[in-house]
Parts: sequence; C-alpha cells; structure tokens
Amino acid sequence: MRSNLASGSERSIGESENRRREELNQLLLDAGAGDQGAFSTLYRRTSAKLFGVCVTMLRDRGEAEEVLQEVYVTVWHRAATFDPTLASAITWLGAIARNRAIDRLRRHREVHVDESTMEEAVDERPSPATAAENSEERRRLEHCLEILPATQRSVVREAFFAGATYAELAERLRVPLGTLKSWIRRSLLQLKACLER
Repeated sequence: MRSNLASGSERSIGESENRRREELNQLLLDAGAGDQGAFSTLYRRTSAKLFGVCVTMLRDRGEAEEVLQEVYVTVWHRAATFDPTLASAITWLGAIARNRAIDRLRRHREVHVDESTMEEAVDERPSPATAAENSEERRRLEHCLEILPATQRSVVREAFFAGATYAELAERLRVPLGTLKSWIRRSLLQLKACLER
C-alpha cells in the first residue's frame, strides 16, 4: 500500500513538473509572438530564480538587479527564437542569465567565479523519470546535431544553448545577419526532420 502511495505521489510530482515546464514554454512562445501579458506572467514566475542565478554568480545584489533587467530585455527581443524542442524555457532563460552575468564579470574583472558556481547557478532538479526522458531526448538531439555541417552545428549550439544573439554570431563569424539567419533556419528544419524520424 505504501509503495503505491509513493509511486502515485512521485507520478503527480512529475506531472506537476511537466505541467509547469509546459506552461513556461507556452508563456515564452506567446511572449515571442508579442503577448505582453504572457511576458509579464513569465517574468513573475521566473525572475526570482534568475535573480538567484545572477546573485550567485555576481555576489552583489545591485549588480544582479541590473543584470536581471538586461536579461529580460534580451528575452523580450529574442523570445521569438525560443524553440521548446531544443531546450525548456527555464533552461533557455537560465542560459541568458548566466551569459549576461558572465559578460558583467568580464567587464569587472575584480570578481572571481569558478566553473562549479556557474554550473550550480540554475538548479532545476528534474525527477528521475524526467531526467531519463531528458537524457534520451538529449542523446537524440546530439545525434541530429552531428549531422549538421560544422559551422551550422556551432551556430545552433551558440544561439540556443549558450544564449548568443544572432547579431553577436554574425559579427563573430563575419557574415551578414541574413546569412546567419538562413543558416539557423535551415539547421532548425534539418534538426526537426531528424528528430521526427
């Protein structure tokens, strides 16, 4: 009897986590379509966690507040590029927060942060079932990414996993912004086709 209660409780926790993840994904997609109400709700639901990421990395509440504002300006401008098949909303948002905090640290070299602090900053802690599912999805995604030409693979990783903007990538690769967008669009179509097999 006890094990049935435990497994039912674990299942409801997993379902609850999945529902929250899906709700955040939808809010981010809606914000990407210009829905200010969805953006506002997304901010209310995620800003405390992202503020925690910023404070953990920067160790200064004032700096963290400034970076958090930059994060949400970036989110508003880049929300249309979010793809829930590549990462969850909180992972995508966390990557942007970490990158903005790292940018701030680079500008203020006096603050030192080690690799373990950066990796511990966002703690999603999925259930074991969710972790197993995510692990399988990640393996499939990695397999499909390997099919892409090296430059396109690198661009997709930078844009969607590292939080780089299209403009930053175009400048770094010394290609027109339109060309970069074309590469990403083609790459996403190839990834989608591969993942649907």
